[in-house]
Amino acid sequence: MNKLPKVIAMTFVSATLALGSAQIWAAGTHGNGGHGQGGQSKIGVAGKTADVTRTIEIKMGDNFYEPESITVKKGETIRFTVKNAGEFVHEFNIGTTAMHAAHQSEMMTMMEHGILQADKINHAMMKMDMGGGKTMEHNDPNSILLEPGKSGDVVWKFSDASKIEFACNVPGHYDAGMMGHVRFN
Repeated sequence: MNKLPKVIAMTFVSATLALGSAQIWAAGTHGNGGHGQGGQSKIGVAGKTADVTRTIEIKMGDNFYEPESITVKKGETIRFTVKNAGEFVHEFNIGTTAMHAAHQSEMMTMMEHGILQADKINHAMMKMDMGGGKTMEHNDPNSILLEPGKSGDVVWKFSDASKIEFACNVPGHYDAGMMGHVRFN
């Protein structure tokens, strides 16, 4: 499968959103248990390292994940070792389609305020008050945001066999197809 057209489309969409958008979204709830994911407990909870049953390595490229889907058991605690092998900032975020849609507006706010750039994250700005005591620290347990070449872990305990995805919600990336499916066995 030729991924170059999707990478070009993703880059164009991201650049267009970053440079041409005058609309400012509400700050969201990144630093306060948010990601637009009030239903987070439906899909699971932060896992305990001592309860990890296995590790799954996730490689993020520019517009794809390897593997493209994963299989888990209800109640299983997994360590995801995530590596950004792409040239752009990418996110690994576990949630439902609705959770990702809510989170995308928060990620747009991060881009509009210069917190997110195509290939780097302004970590100091993530701690700024974006209004109402809300920050954009991106520190929720079901997600990790990584610059190119960086790695990190997400430890997650799955609690429901509902329709769950992992996705990159950096503006334009989800729409360009950067998402994968979580299957339950």
